[in-house]
Amino acid sequence: MSDPASRPAFDQPDFGQGRDAVPPTPPPARSRATLLKRLADVVCLPGSRVNAFERSMTADLIVELLREAALDERVRIARRIANVSDIPTGLARMLMRDDLEVARQLLENSATVGDGDLIDCVRSGTLEHRRLIAARRGLNEVVADELVQRGEPAVTESLLRNDLAKLSHEAIETIVAGTRDNPRHIPLLLRRSELRPSHAYVMFWWSDADARRVILQRFAVSREVLQEAVSDVFAMAADENWQDPLTRKALQFIERRQRNRAAIAKSPFESLDEAVQVASESFTREVAEEISYLSGLKPMTGAKIFTDPGGEPLAILCKATGLPRNNVRLLWRALRRPETDAAGNVAPTLDRVLTLFDTIAVDRAQTVLRYWNWSLSSALTPALMQAIRDGDEAALDEFSQPQKAAMLALGGDIRRR
Repeated sequence: MSDPASRPAFDQPDFGQGRDAVPPTPPPARSRATLLKRLADVVCLPGSRVNAFERSMTADLIVELLREAALDERVRIARRIANVSDIPTGLARMLMRDDLEVARQLLENSATVGDGDLIDCVRSGTLEHRRLIAARRGLNEVVADELVQRGEPAVTESLLRNDLAKLSHEAIETIVAGTRDNPRHIPLLLRRSELRPSHAYVMFWWSDADARRVILQRFAVSREVLQEAVSDVFAMAADENWQDPLTRKALQFIERRQRNRAAIAKSPFESLDEAVQVASESFTREVAEEISYLSGLKPMTGAKIFTDPGGEPLAILCKATGLPRNNVRLLWRALRRPETDAAGNVAPTLDRVLTLFDTIAVDRAQTVLRYWNWSLSSALTPALMQAIRDGDEAALDEFSQPQKAAMLALGGDIRRR
């Protein structure tokens, strides 16, 4: 019979801590899986059964176990945790940073992951993690901004395709500026309700013909409502001798008249029509600037119109200022662009421009022209302005030698700005 003094005070399992104990063997996978499941069950209990501290403590244990867990175990836990309404932060962040198979369970299926946890995943995850976040339903502006700032085309595309994501004004401007290098984003942007005319008319300059047509159809709106609303303000401003610059600038955008009558008195030409006729015979920087002034435009805007390779701005200019259709051809000729193809038919590009002239209304053409004049002077962020500058430099390779000379002369103001 053994000595009672040598007995332990109570029975306890032998964890192998005795002097002669054999090192324990790894626990069976079944026990670990069961333990993880039970702990996950605790985390998933409603608030009436477990308080925040108990939930957090249990989550800490799960985190420690998951560090050594197999992939399939981590996937199962992530799938189970995804349905919890209040996932502990440490556990959520660990799972979202995990392999894509694990992270997908929360990034795609959990509606309650906090913005802070998502932003952490944006910063520490991979591009594929960010694509999953960009596709989340109801993604808000804060997280979307974080995604956009990274400038990853694949992530931005996923975000633009997500109709339930909300994009801030700043995010839209950043994406618009990036569309020069990522033209695939342009059609997606044109579907977004957050896109504003000021954004679209800047993006117009580097869009293809199809996108330009959509921009003009969607954003070339009438100003009739505005004109009716402020009809009496013109007289008030005139009585004050147009002393308020902000009022004058706004009314210039709204008014019906496009041509600058005051510029005629200072011009060597009797009319805008005469200036265009002279340009068709001898197109110089001075003539181009006069056409701009007489059209109510800044020379910078005129330079952008004349050097645009697509040609649509010429149709907008002529229609907005009341010039006849033939003046589109005169300006086309002034810029030394081909008027016919090899078969003697109207060149396709010119034909498209003439069709635009025929189909767009005067008031809508004026809206477009005034947005250009406004955006190219005062409404651009540095990113958008840089995108325009970069485009002017890149476009040089697309022109003939006479066109390059004209662009260098007319576009100098844009590049120096």
